[in-house]
Amino acid sequence: MKVSQVIVRTANPTAGDFAKLSAINPGLVLAFGSVDVLKGGAAAIAQAFPDAHRVGCSTAGEISAQGVDDGTLVVTALQFDQTQVEQVSTVLAGMDDSFAAGKRLALGLHQEGLRAIMVFGQGVAINGSAVLSGMSEVVGVDVPITGGLAGDGGAFQQTWILDDGGVSSSRLVCVGLYGDKLEFSHGSFGGWSPFGPARKVTRCESNVLFELDGESALAVYKKYLGEHAKGLPASGLLFPFAMLGSDHNEVGLIRTILGVDEAAGSLTLAGEIDSDGYLKLMHASTDALVDGAEAAAQAAMDMQNNPGEGFALLVSCVGRKLVMGGRVDEEVEAVGEVFGAGATLAGFYSYGEISPFTKAVECKLHNQTMTITYLSEAA
Repeated sequence: MKVSQVIVRTANPTAGDFAKLSAINPGLVLAFGSVDVLKGGAAAIAQAFPDAHRVGCSTAGEISAQGVDDGTLVVTALQFDQTQVEQVSTVLAGMDDSFAAGKRLALGLHQEGLRAIMVFGQGVAINGSAVLSGMSEVVGVDVPITGGLAGDGGAFQQTWILDDGGVSSSRLVCVGLYGDKLEFSHGSFGGWSPFGPARKVTRCESNVLFELDGESALAVYKKYLGEHAKGLPASGLLFPFAMLGSDHNEVGLIRTILGVDEAAGSLTLAGEIDSDGYLKLMHASTDALVDGAEAAAQAAMDMQNNPGEGFALLVSCVGRKLVMGGRVDEEVEAVGEVFGAGATLAGFYSYGEISPFTKAVECKLHNQTMTITYLSEAA
């Protein structure tokens, strides 16, 4: 396996910007960039790598081996020795199409020998949990799925996906990985702490929360946010929800607010809500989030049997970036220290992170976490 990476800092990249990557004859090219640079560079990426699968998305911040940037395009080329790659895309007709779209993606992949899937979706008009449910219905829970939902710099207006057909604001794309020599590991961890009382979900529909304890969910949320409520929905990234089961125990999932409806008094969350569960507000410090990123990296490393040269995909929530501010590079540095010099890092700040909890648990949509996928090949 060979990995090579370039970071483009111009608004209109050309095929020449990626010449270095062509030397390894990649079969898979991953590109994560700001909206304008990704759209401007899509044609150049296709020209530079006509025989490779091209996958990526717009971001709320780009992650590379050099740290965290905004307004750039991070392109990473992977050449596998004994791993095969397939790509499937589908149009997402709307949030209600999420489950069916996930199912279409999975059905498009050959099932025999399928070892793992990476999926990237547009990040605004989507129910990420439903997408994963649709995929898992086809491939089962033994095939790990990782990836994330695109961002647009924190605007929550329009995000973009890159696939072999170019860029689109309405598509989802997945990559199927095949081969006995593939080493595919993952980790996910938050670092947030709950505060305040647990509130019973008394009315919700899919990922739209209408009532908590019989009151308007938006009114309850605004009461807790105080002055921060003026900045909704963006300020909601600083105060996500912890999902609790009917027994008040945490289930390990965090939910971010994607939008608010003043007329309905509702909150739209990035993933589905347990209608019989409880929600509790959360907050975090930079040190806790950096520790969480390190824990996610360690979990992925502990699953690896071949800790040599490899590729680490980092998908971290934009809410973490807002909390850490000028110290955001620290969580990427913490991950790099775990994997060592043999790993090439790339990824993005997202509107939703996709990963199993552990090796034995089905894939989930996460919010406010650092999720890591590590790829390498056994000798």
